[in-house]
Amino acid sequence: MNMGWKAIHRWLGLTLGALALVLGLTGALLAVDPVQQAWQAPGAADDLPVATVVQQAERSIAGIEELRRLPSGVVAVYAFDGDQARAVRIDPTDGAILGPYQPSALPRWVKNLHRQLLLGDAGRWGAAATALAMLVLSLSGLVLLLRRMGGWRHVAGRVRGTLAQRVHVVSGRIVLAVLLLSSATALYMSATTLGLVELDAEPEPEVASVVNGQPDIAGARIALLQQVRLKDLRALNFPDAADPEDTWKLTTSQGETWLDRYSGEVLATQPASTAQRLYDWALLLHAGEGAWWSWAVLLGLTGASIPLFWVSGLLIWWRTRQERPRIAGNSPLAQADMLIFVASESGSTWGFAQALHSALVRAGHRVHSAPLERFGLGPAARQVFVLAATYGEGQAPAHASGALARITALPARDIPVTVLGFGDRQFPAYCAYAEQVDSMLRERGWPVLLPLERIHQQSAQQFALWGEALAAALGEPLTLDLRPRLPATTALRLVSRQDYAGREGQPAAILRFTWPALSIWERLRGRGLARFDAGDLIAIVPPGSPVPRYYSLASGSADGFVEICVRYLPGGLCSTWLLGLQPGDHVPAFIRENPGFALPASRRPVLLIGAGTGVAPLAGFIRRNERRVPMHLWFGARDPARDYYFRPEIERWQEEGRVASVQTAFSRVPDGGGYVQDALRRDAERVRQLVSQGALVRVCGSRPMAHGVAETLDQILAALRLSVAQLKARGRYAEDVF
Repeated sequence: MNMGWKAIHRWLGLTLGALALVLGLTGALLAVDPVQQAWQAPGAADDLPVATVVQQAERSIAGIEELRRLPSGVVAVYAFDGDQARAVRIDPTDGAILGPYQPSALPRWVKNLHRQLLLGDAGRWGAAATALAMLVLSLSGLVLLLRRMGGWRHVAGRVRGTLAQRVHVVSGRIVLAVLLLSSATALYMSATTLGLVELDAEPEPEVASVVNGQPDIAGARIALLQQVRLKDLRALNFPDAADPEDTWKLTTSQGETWLDRYSGEVLATQPASTAQRLYDWALLLHAGEGAWWSWAVLLGLTGASIPLFWVSGLLIWWRTRQERPRIAGNSPLAQADMLIFVASESGSTWGFAQALHSALVRAGHRVHSAPLERFGLGPAARQVFVLAATYGEGQAPAHASGALARITALPARDIPVTVLGFGDRQFPAYCAYAEQVDSMLRERGWPVLLPLERIHQQSAQQFALWGEALAAALGEPLTLDLRPRLPATTALRLVSRQDYAGREGQPAAILRFTWPALSIWERLRGRGLARFDAGDLIAIVPPGSPVPRYYSLASGSADGFVEICVRYLPGGLCSTWLLGLQPGDHVPAFIRENPGFALPASRRPVLLIGAGTGVAPLAGFIRRNERRVPMHLWFGARDPARDYYFRPEIERWQEEGRVASVQTAFSRVPDGGGYVQDALRRDAERVRQLVSQGALVRVCGSRPMAHGVAETLDQILAALRLSVAQLKARGRYAEDVF
């Protein structure tokens, strides 16, 4: 779809949200009625013959015109007492009158508002259009839900993000199927009301009772009424006393039957049409009439949840709109010599596009920036840049799903097109979409100024290095001043620190922070920290720098604190500042999810491999291992006296069974065991055994360390005909490297 499911979902929600709100709330109110009627209905036996009910009713009430069984189980009798019409509820077992049957004015008004918006036929068309919009809105929501959660297998997984995002996704996950069903049934019922679908396939037959001078047969003696059970009855119309040719008319879910008033013989039958049967099911599923009372309650809760959807969706849209970068000095396509096209799912890649755009403008160029799906060339174009993020398992961002087809349709020109990819190395499909775009461009003959470069986790440093290469290739000075548009930060307060000597001149510390309590409304608006788990990243913005630094978290939201392990880096602006903090000091920070590194809910064994401060997220996994999943830790450092981070906690967790085994290696002490790779080699047989049992592997540390671990594991797993690449492809191996 050219427009994209996200855009469809967003604009339908914004434009028709108010009408959907009215229909949802009125639907919730109407769902109470079937429940109330079900409670009022006597507990009659379902197998009670209709003939018996007729006999009991005639003993109590004279002048009966119609006996009706409502979907709720209530039996109503309509009769004339002289010239006065009356409607009463009866007990079908003995015919006792239970009270008048008269729906109150309020339910009728609510039903009128729900079905036609108090506008007559025009309102019916409006309600039908809203039902169609709700159906499309629900379908698009389902597509987006599956994309966000990573498919059907993960649809029940933990939801991340702001409170508004979690409310929107979790509530949607619970009631989305009901909303889809409700929208579809409402659309069908509207079609029947508007005459677009005819319920009666054929006209009623012309029948008449045969007048033979005999008296009317008693309803209790009619054979068919003795056979039909009360549970199957819709309505029974009695013959008019003033019309000797009038008949009995029996209506069930199967259709209509006309009976001779004198003999009780069947005069004609007319089965229910397919359209009528569908309508009956639609009414049952949409209104809960005739269903279990629990279904009506579920429908009511679903309708009541629509305001929650609407408000949370509005807040998500508003926050996204506020965070969207606005590129100044964007030249028209026809006048620009430099073109930048962007594919971004979350919008973060636009910050890099903005930095590139500004740098080129400062260098004297006319620059045009646009989404990738608008790819095109103007007469003045000299260079083209594509900044492409990868979404999900190698797909294009939703808005750019049709971009490749558009680019392929254009003839290749002698204008260089340079692709810059954005992604996360721990995903098997790292920058896969950017690679796809670049490969297609080269196959079609487009020249290139710079080869494909990949930016890991939005690294400002990598982007700056790419900018230097770009300046050299263009032969002109060019400085990429990346000032990312950051999410709102929260002031974290340092509550404790645990200091370590570390290597010479490079101390380290475990820092623990808390965050301020916020109201529900503030959290819905996206204030405060987003929900996080161990292995996610905390972004800290040091004084004097617009670029955040990221640290792996050793704690989750459920722990009630933020904990990181920081080592001093010579010349490091952020590490120097953090290590100088004292309890009570504050730091601005926000959460960035790291879902590829998270551990899924599973009983499979886990291999945790880390070195130095890389043990922090692994410690967080162990801390939250309340189910006692078999976790095995391999940890490498220099000196147990100087940089064995979390040692007391790890030893306590081992006693508690949160970690099954701990193997250490210290490279700078005699008999320390070398590096963490050496510890793995010594445990090669156990590593193979655990991996053959389906173990998950998580590695955290420096890039050289992660590379060495991968090489070692490749050697160990060769006997199983497995490799790290294969484990990554199966989602069993992930790295968090720095």
